[in-house]
Order: sequence, then structure tokens, then C-alpha cells
Amino acid sequence: MTDSGARVNLLGLDRDGLIAYCESLGEKKFRAIQLQRWIHRHCEGDFENMTDLAKSFRAKLQDKCEIRAPQPIWDKVSMDGTRKWLFDVGNGNAVETVFIPEDDRGTLCISTQAGCAMGCLFCSTGKQGFNRNLTAAEVIGQLWHAERELRASLGVTDPNDRVISNVVLMGMGEPLQNLDNVIPALKLMLDDNSYGLSRRRVTLSTCGLVLQMDKLAAAVPVALAVSLHAPTDELRDMIMPINRKHPLNELMAACKRYLAHAPRDYITFEYVMLGGVNDQIEHAKGLVKLVKGVSCKFNLIPFNPFPDSDLKKPKAEDVKAFQDYLMKAGIVTTVRKTRGDDIDAACGQLAGNVKDKTRRAERLVQQKAQATFLMKKE
Repeated sequence: MTDSGARVNLLGLDRDGLIAYCESLGEKKFRAIQLQRWIHRHCEGDFENMTDLAKSFRAKLQDKCEIRAPQPIWDKVSMDGTRKWLFDVGNGNAVETVFIPEDDRGTLCISTQAGCAMGCLFCSTGKQGFNRNLTAAEVIGQLWHAERELRASLGVTDPNDRVISNVVLMGMGEPLQNLDNVIPALKLMLDDNSYGLSRRRVTLSTCGLVLQMDKLAAAVPVALAVSLHAPTDELRDMIMPINRKHPLNELMAACKRYLAHAPRDYITFEYVMLGGVNDQIEHAKGLVKLVKGVSCKFNLIPFNPFPDSDLKKPKAEDVKAFQDYLMKAGIVTTVRKTRGDDIDAACGQLAGNVKDKTRRAERLVQQKAQATFLMKKE
């Protein structure tokens, strides 16, 4: 038997990848589809349990392959039912994944990188810096493990009765920096022989990498959420360093291009409200002017404090006034409910463990100074 370190991890291969691999083993295309269904529809990790595969085929798989998802270090459940896993991705790195149950859906928030290089002012992931991109198997493996565990805990045995109905790529990392691995993972989520999710039920969140937005639109255009957080370049430069490379005029143009391919007829703009920084009516007025001509909705996210952030939650009355102004301007605007904050699973709180390669600690001092400056200025 071959050494396990040399085995092919089938978990991250999309349909075309599985077909090509099975053909390299001398197997026909339909065997790859059977295998795909076992891995992703049944969430099966043992080749011996794949009973409709020929014994000779299973023997080849046992000898050469594996189905290996990231292993959980711990698994926590919030008082509101939110569930969070910390997954080991090797070499001292770990990523977090969150399941949010609701009456009409079950949403899984997954990570795409160990850490994040974007350095947004309000995000605890970015404070830890960046180590590496996750592989396709590590990205889809979070969904595979979560669906498998949730089914077991709820006693669900029919593979068609899925617990997870929606997936959001809003965990640790910037998904568009890892397109080579995110695209095959997305294809598996959408494939009817895998998870069978509609493009409207898979949402990718980005800081606004313009060129990569165009690539995503061409390859696998799922629903898009864009982290905006400011109405002007001056303010967004300080909150989100990526804005210095892709300023707001370029970002709005990219959003308009994406709409031609999007499964929904709007872009969702995420807007973390930072107390005394970007949460006043003047900022709402600026947003209305900024997004004119872009079909959109706004999701307002009151800031969730974390250690070393030096930022404050917005006042409830400021959030309400902000929402009311956008709604009166004809923009559908929601306020995201805080879920799982007792286990640090709320938006912006995912941190995991990251062996930083980006000298993030040194830049943190400068970012703290920026936060202090912004609050005093307002």
C-alpha cells in the first residue's frame, strides 16, 4: 500500500477532476459520478461503504486515494444555536467555520485562507496576518464535515434532506485571492451530484478585488456581497487598505459588470458600522450618491468589538437613523442580527490561529493610530 502522504485527496476534485482521475485509473466516466455522489451527497469518507462501486475499483481507491477534510480541534455551540468549528489546517494554522440555523434556512459561513492579507481595520482575522491559501479540499471540506456532523446530530439519514441550505464565503480570508481553489469548491457546491445548491444560495464576499470579480463572473457567477464600509475614498483608504489599489469608482464599475452575470439582480453591499467613524447621516447621504446606477441592497452590520480593535459599537439610534435614510432613498436595507457572539462567532470575530508571514504585528501599531485618529476626527 502506498504511503498516505502520497495519496490523492479526492475531496477537492470537482466533477471534471474526478472524471479525469478515474479515467487515469482505467475507469469509465459513470464511476466518477458514482464516486462524486458518495463523497458529497452522502458525505461518505470510507471507500468500503460505497457499496455500488465495483470491488476492484474500491481496491484501487483504497490503495491510491483518501477523502480527507480538515480535522476539528474543537466544536462549540452558542446559546442561540449557532455552531462553530475550529479546523486544523497544519503547521500551527487553524480556521473557523460557523453554522447559523434559522427557521427557513441553515447557513454555513466558511473560510478560504489561513488568515487574511487585506488588513481591514475592523476585522479580527486581519489582525493575525496571513499564512496561506486553503486548498480546494480544505474549502469544500468545511462544508463536507459540517453537513456530515449536523446530519448525525439531527438524525438525518436521507442524503436529499440537507441541513445546510445556504453557504457564504465570509469566513477567514479574501476568497478572490484564492480563486484557483475557490472555483472548484464553488462548482462542487452547485453540482447536482454534490451539494446541489443554487447560485442564489451561495454568496461570495469580497473586499473589492476588481480583476478577480471579472474572473469570477466568467467562471462561476454566484451571488456577490461587496464589503464597502465607507462612502468616500479618503475614509475607505483608512478602513480598508485595498481601496488604495482599487478605488471606489473602479469598484462601482466592476459591480455593474458583475450584475450582467449575477444570479440575483442586485449586489449586496456589506457595511460594518463603526461607532463615531462611518455611522452618521452624512455617511448615508454619501452612500446614496455613490451607488446611484448600481442595483443593490445594503446589509448594515453593527461592529462587534474584539481585543485590540480600539473601535466602538455604534449607538442603536444611529443604526436606526442610518437604515431609515437609506430606505427612504429607495434602497432595501437590513441590519444583520448578531449571532453566536458568546462563542466569538459573530461577523468580524473569526480569528482561528495563524502563523503570520506578513509582519502584521508591526502594522497593527499603525492601524491602532488610524483608528484613534478617525474617532477623534469625527
